[in-house]
Amino acid sequence: MKDEELRAQINELIRDEIQEGINEYIDTQEESEKTGLGFVQNKDEKLKVNIPNKEVDKLIKQYKRIKKKQKSNLYQAKLLDQHGKPL
Repeated sequence: MKDEELRAQINELIRDEIQEGINEYIDTQEESEKTGLGFVQNKDEKLKVNIPNKEVDKLIKQYKRIKKKQKSNLYQAKLLDQHGKPL
């Protein structure tokens, strides 16, 4: 895969995880408002998330390293003992 495709997939996964966290947070806020427990918060707050490109680059590098190992002959050859059982 190309770096651009990998970066797009990683960004999509990160957005999905962040959205899931936001949904859970909103659900807990709605529950606390119904029960009257919790603190009053400013409704006008906006959530900002910054994801460093260095971290995405690290993920891409790890992915490529794993894929390179999987393509190697040693990874594809399975080691067996004299009875045919994996080591």
